[in-house]
Amino acid sequence: MIDVCLLGTGGMMPLPNRYLTALMVRYNGKCILIDCGEGTQIALKKSGWSPKPIDMICFTHYHADHISGLPGMLLTMGNAERTEPLLIAGPKGLERVVKALRTIAPELPFPIEYHEITDATDEMTLPGMPEFRIKAFKVNHNITCYGYSMNLDRIGKFNVEAAKANGIEQKYWNPLQKGAIIHTEDGRVFTPDMVLGEARKGIHLTYVTDSRPTDGIIENAMDSDLFICEGMYGEPDKLQKAKENRHMTIYEAAELAKKAHVKEMWLTHYSPSLVNPKEFLPKAKEIFKNTIATKDGRTITLRFDDDTE
Repeated sequence: MIDVCLLGTGGMMPLPNRYLTALMVRYNGKCILIDCGEGTQIALKKSGWSPKPIDMICFTHYHADHISGLPGMLLTMGNAERTEPLLIAGPKGLERVVKALRTIAPELPFPIEYHEITDATDEMTLPGMPEFRIKAFKVNHNITCYGYSMNLDRIGKFNVEAAKANGIEQKYWNPLQKGAIIHTEDGRVFTPDMVLGEARKGIHLTYVTDSRPTDGIIENAMDSDLFICEGMYGEPDKLQKAKENRHMTIYEAAELAKKAHVKEMWLTHYSPSLVNPKEFLPKAKEIFKNTIATKDGRTITLRFDDDTE
């Protein structure tokens, strides 16, 4: 399962009741933060999550409302006595941007590792977790910007009968189930496909902000269990402004969700002028029924289809 917390839903500037853009994702004890706008560390605390176990920070792009909270977050992580390396990923220029921001956070008790994204797409995994894949894909903003899609793969069920039929001793079952290839002393080789059925449906989460609608968004969000997408504007007369600034409206986001056949969509990254996003929700729901106008701190646990615990 994957825990998801939308820490901040604001765009451009923080408001008293709306922090800037940030998303926290947790899987198997590892945490990934996507974007870190001003006030993210406060939003994190209000949501009951800790900055210490953040293993990776991914940036969509380098506009201030997505990255200005980084120095404070790094200092907070350092004050929590973190010593483990922190992996930061983002578009070209990543190390230069982070080092510039670190002028006010020069001393940290942990090292920073960089993963710069230079191609149209890029896939990453966390150490020791090949089943949890993070894909960055380029979107259409007025500077280089990426969306992120996360996939938790799920292996097939263990087939006891197949294991016995292949003469595989029980002591090898667990390693095979975890993907190991077994070489026995008598020269036999056992592989996971000898004991596992076909791969089962995993979990798919997609996050997009600061972009015009694109076919690439639809492709990467296809069949997502949760699609988090910017809905910068709701007012009908703001469509031209959205086009000029390379943003999208609530209704364009709903069209993307519909075309990508996602299960549920959360709107985020609202303009400061969009005081009450729910006011425009009925029309969005006419396009895509499972549209939710989120508030800061909205949390969900995404589970496998047959996981009822």
